[in-house]
Amino acid sequence: MNEKHFEQMKNGKGFIAALDQSGGSTPKALALYGVTEDQYSGEEEMFDLVHEMRTRIITAPAFDSSQIIGAILFEQTMDREIEGKYTADYLWEKKGVVPFLKVDNGLDTESNGVQQMKPIGDLEDKLKRANERNIFGTKMRSVIKEPNPEGIKAAVDQQFEIGQQIIEADLVPIIEPEVDINSTDKEKCEELLKAEILKHLDQLGSDDHVMLKLTIPTVANTYKELIEHPNVVRVVALSGGYETETANEKLKENNGLIASFSRALTQDLNVNQSEEEFNKQLGQAVTSIYEASIT
Repeated sequence: MNEKHFEQMKNGKGFIAALDQSGGSTPKALALYGVTEDQYSGEEEMFDLVHEMRTRIITAPAFDSSQIIGAILFEQTMDREIEGKYTADYLWEKKGVVPFLKVDNGLDTESNGVQQMKPIGDLEDKLKRANERNIFGTKMRSVIKEPNPEGIKAAVDQQFEIGQQIIEADLVPIIEPEVDINSTDKEKCEELLKAEILKHLDQLGSDDHVMLKLTIPTVANTYKELIEHPNVVRVVALSGGYETETANEKLKENNGLIASFSRALTQDLNVNQSEEEFNKQLGQAVTSIYEASIT
């Protein structure tokens, strides 16, 4: 484990930029950016365009460690280069930003009110390449839609089982059991989720470290115990589809919780903006999310 990465993630002031849209979410990310599906043909062109978008974001003046402490990458982004360096090396060496890798293969069908992760048959290979590319940690996402104790337990069990494999590969897993913001009983989901996570945290070895990525809770400071747990490097919040202003206001209510936003970071960026306009919009978004994260 890179100790400088660990120190920054444990104590750094700022937030994590989520730049890891993949597969089915890539066309949506491009459409939000102003690139419609009739402007590219096939996956290769699509991923070329999304790498251009991410390169534009990462190389922008506002994207550095003064406000952003980490960035989550899609596998193809990790394997591509920015200005002659692999993306993770560019992030750390040029921007001072700690790189993470999304390792899940998407969501399975819903069962017992949750969507667990699809099997990650190529996990060992991904972790090997992540280490070769100087990645610090990983991220994997499942989704909770209903307060079903059996379903929530299964989702958290799966997250920590795979998380242990990631720890053994000398990487820090970001465990992300997202609670759907449209859940009919979001607060109850969060109570059950917190209890299950605490059970697993208390079973970790003293040198085992994880991060948690959770939906901003309905009741402020619900996750205080998780934030303070000795095995937790950091608890970060996903925007969950909230607009930037709403996500930031909710985030400010939670002490010690920092952002790991995707849509809320990039929603006002457009391929047709001039560099001046693009950098201004990104700078405003970065600053607003940073201020909400350190409140």
